[in-house]
Amino acid sequence: MTEGDDCTTDDLLCVCISRQVEDGEILAQGIATPLVAAGYLLARLTHAPNVVIASAIGNVLCRRPAALGLTRIEELWLGNALSKWGFCEASCEMLTTLAPKEFFRPAQVDPHGNFNNVVLGSYHRPAMRLPGSGGIPDITPFHPRIYLYVPRHCRAVFVPKTDFVSGLGVPTAERPGRRPGPRLLISDLGTFDFPEGRMRLRTLHPGVSVEQVRDNTGFALDTASDLGETPSPTAEDVRLLREVVDPLGIRTLERLSGPRRRQRLKEIIAVERRHPEQRHDAACH
Repeated sequence: MTEGDDCTTDDLLCVCISRQVEDGEILAQGIATPLVAAGYLLARLTHAPNVVIASAIGNVLCRRPAALGLTRIEELWLGNALSKWGFCEASCEMLTTLAPKEFFRPAQVDPHGNFNNVVLGSYHRPAMRLPGSGGIPDITPFHPRIYLYVPRHCRAVFVPKTDFVSGLGVPTAERPGRRPGPRLLISDLGTFDFPEGRMRLRTLHPGVSVEQVRDNTGFALDTASDLGETPSPTAEDVRLLREVVDPLGIRTLERLSGPRRRQRLKEIIAVERRHPEQRHDAACH
């Protein structure tokens, strides 16, 4: 998929996120979203050296972040913070006034970009309680710079109707309004936009077919008339991700589950424990 190098789906997702970043922007990064963090750091090292990152880890603004880590994750943000905020300040003041660009990972998303991070099943008797919405309901009614990403594209995520709405999509007859809705959704199969108020397949990732996307989507999917292929990462993109941004491969955790995820976590922690002298706070400077 790249010139002179191999490329994993995790690499491609990070590069797709990175391409949405413009120089000088303020970017918001939530908890347990290493694909997003890696995409932001890649953008900073390539085409957007002047971005400022607002992280939910410590509620800080940071201009000089470090490489990704697990046992020393605070070093990534707290060690280089420009300022620190309380959670209420970050959600009610920083997010609303600075309007940073932010990527959310929905557990469910419908054809109009409404998404769910609260429960699967009934709210009062859920089949599964999800991490929760955080500040998502506060900003999606008006925020113009919301993006979504789905590491594993499947019918369980792309549903006709979400079990609960924690993030608002584009306006519809059922949920009217003047909100902008999400600008783009990136999955491991392609990229999607919402030009007419409904999700549309915009580009296919290399090696993916339209039929594959439709088979893994739980609703009828519109397709762009000029549907194209997602540009592959460059060899330099892949090198930076693997050697500078995320040498431990933490971004891979978002696409793993169950025993594979637990095993990978143990492996990463073991590497960090074996090399306590290796500090990450200068890797991305």
